[in-house]
Amino acid sequence: MATNHIIAGQVFVLPDNIDTDQIIPAEYLNLVPTIPEEYEKLGSYALAGLPEGFPRFIRHGANKTEFPILVAGRNFGCGSSREHAPIALAAAGVRALIAESYARIFFRNVVATGVFYPLESAERLRDVFQTGDQAEVNISAGQIRHVPSGRCFSLKPLGAVAPVVEAGGLFAYARKSGMIR
Repeated sequence: MATNHIIAGQVFVLPDNIDTDQIIPAEYLNLVPTIPEEYEKLGSYALAGLPEGFPRFIRHGANKTEFPILVAGRNFGCGSSREHAPIALAAAGVRALIAESYARIFFRNVVATGVFYPLESAERLRDVFQTGDQAEVNISAGQIRHVPSGRCFSLKPLGAVAPVVEAGGLFAYARKSGMIR
């Protein structure tokens, strides 16, 4: 892991069972993330499928979010195996996602792309944090700090996933480690 790697900023809080249709609605799947303009546009639609009543994740007319840290409940990324979902969140500016648990395919897609840190907490952080709270995620220490209260919460270690995410995904890791050219 990166030494003293800290991600700081505002938190956006999500409930249990956020599915890939809520992360990136199907009507935006025609955007090709390898084309820079379309990658940016994809980010502008991240979490556009959330039900009415949620705060806006992306301000009207913006491409990036003011929330680099997501805190979510259980089973984040459930639903279809949409590869666009983690890419849309990263394109929007997400740098760390802390959930109680992930849908297996979503977690694999995050690791495969290496677009942000998929961290887990044993505690129900969505009951502690509110959208807009300031937080600091210390990747190397494996903790998140709720800045307003100063409370720190432990995160589960990434283990063997860490070097893959640090490298920028599976292919970058394979190249870096000499598995492929």
